[in-house]
Amino acid sequence: MIAVELGRQLKRVRTYVSAAILIVIPVILTLAYKFGSRPHKGTHSVVDLASHSGLNLPLISLSVMGPFLLAIVVSAFAGESIAGEATWSSLRYLLVRPVRRGRLLAGKLFVSSVLSFAAVVLVVLASLLAGVIAFGWHPVVSAHVSSSSGLALSGVKVVTFSELSALGRIALSMVYVAWSLSSVVAFAFMLSTMTDKAFGAIAGGVGFAVVSQILDAITALGGVRYGLPSHYLQAWNGLFAQPAATADMVRGILVQVPYVLVFSGIAWWWFRRKDIAS
Repeated sequence: MIAVELGRQLKRVRTYVSAAILIVIPVILTLAYKFGSRPHKGTHSVVDLASHSGLNLPLISLSVMGPFLLAIVVSAFAGESIAGEATWSSLRYLLVRPVRRGRLLAGKLFVSSVLSFAAVVLVVLASLLAGVIAFGWHPVVSAHVSSSSGLALSGVKVVTFSELSALGRIALSMVYVAWSLSSVVAFAFMLSTMTDKAFGAIAGGVGFAVVSQILDAITALGGVRYGLPSHYLQAWNGLFAQPAATADMVRGILVQVPYVLVFSGIAWWWFRRKDIAS
């Protein structure tokens, strides 16, 4: 059933449009850093050091696209999974087959999660290829430094990571970003079981991500912000510190768990009792 569902999703125009966007934007970013204005001296951002190595481009793409664009894409995959079948009046025919609702739901959620992870992978691969073509295969230059070592570059102390070390850290960052979006996937999937309109579920997933980021920006909320699913979204930057700072990444991994469990549980409970009329 999972193979059939995955095949159906891969044949949809939405999937190709999403893939095209996820490839084009990293290419545009690369061209902007290749032919645009040069980084200002004295800055302390990885973005400002992009032209020093093509391996820096995946970091920029994850930083720029993770909070919003990737949230839209994963919401589209998850929000359309059940509601899309209802929109096309095919959901009840799927349930006519000897497949339990719980199994159908699990298969849909699994495929949505796979496609969401693939979206993050596609961003990294596209930006890595474009970056290496534009800026070459060189060690990654990062503005994160230890107190004891560093390399002066344009008045800024930086550290470097070898190509293989940088690739490993990029891969970990990619997996972390994908997991950090799991609460958005779960929320959009939950809404998908509650409505017959895919747009509503997708918009709800995007809204969940945006509201979380808005609340996280309100410092007056204090410790409440630490429980928001987007609070640790950029914690993967700690992998490019020397030494690596992974404490926030661990917190970011754990903070997603209750959201995924609650939203998935509600989706299962709701769908099991839902009257399927379309």
